[in-house]
Amino acid sequence: MHLSSVSLHIALIKTVANKQQKSLWETGGSKIDSRMHGRILRRLDALDAATAPEDMNLPGFDFHALRGHTPTRVTVHVNGPWCFTFEFSDGDAYSLDYEQNH
Repeated sequence: MHLSSVSLHIALIKTVANKQQKSLWETGGSKIDSRMHGRILRRLDALDAATAPEDMNLPGFDFHALRGHTPTRVTVHVNGPWCFTFEFSDGDAYSLDYEQNH
């Protein structure tokens, strides 16, 4: 769970694919461009609080399902070509990745 978040629930982000993203989430430090940290952490906080994928359908997030994935993967925009992709099952986010989506 992000250090600055005040939350009483168990983190809903179960698995993270990107090491630097995981480091940023857990420790606040990462090799990811520091100009992106605020945007990334806002999305991670929102995802941690989400109980369904549609909870990520927020202004500026460009939430949508990706085609051709089973189980369904969804994405939210971070900046430029960078986005988060993830799967959602039983109220938890899995296989969260920070990647370029061309």
